[in-house]
Amino acid sequence: MVSVCTSASTAATRGAGPSAYPSFASYVRARQPVLLRTARSLTANPSDAEDLLQTALTKTYVAWDRIEDHRALDGYVRRALLNTRTSQWRKRKVDEFACDELPEPETVPAGDPAEQQALHDAMWRAIMKLPARQRAMVVLRYYEDLSEAQTAEVLGVSIGTVKSAVSRALGKLREDPELTPVR
Repeated sequence: MVSVCTSASTAATRGAGPSAYPSFASYVRARQPVLLRTARSLTANPSDAEDLLQTALTKTYVAWDRIEDHRALDGYVRRALLNTRTSQWRKRKVDEFACDELPEPETVPAGDPAEQQALHDAMWRAIMKLPARQRAMVVLRYYEDLSEAQTAEVLGVSIGTVKSAVSRALGKLREDPELTPVR
């Protein structure tokens, strides 16, 4: 692990030896191939590995003056590589995949408005043929989007009554000759 110096006098009192690399640029020139291999072992994509190494070297550059022992720079950069990759992995919610064609949502062809209106009218005519109680239950369940319990509460009946009445009403609607082409 790299120790970080808080002041120049602290380094002098600890007897820090001469710097292995006089500048950040000389360190990068000397160690880049080795560090790039390490980055490539952390990612599947060579371009991502280069980006990962660039980020880790940026972090190292920012901390360059605070790093006490420049002989341990490889360890510092490897830790920065690993921490950066872990952060990227945690942030990424969905993997990206390259594909030949862009996925476009399937568009459902819109029906003819006249046909849709005719179907709507036929449905209401069929619903109007139902007995008043069944009609009320179908309207509350499917047009007002109430639950079975809510429908039962509104009408003052049991949930079982709503279930059986709605089932019978849907059976009648399925057999209605005006709605037969819809099936």
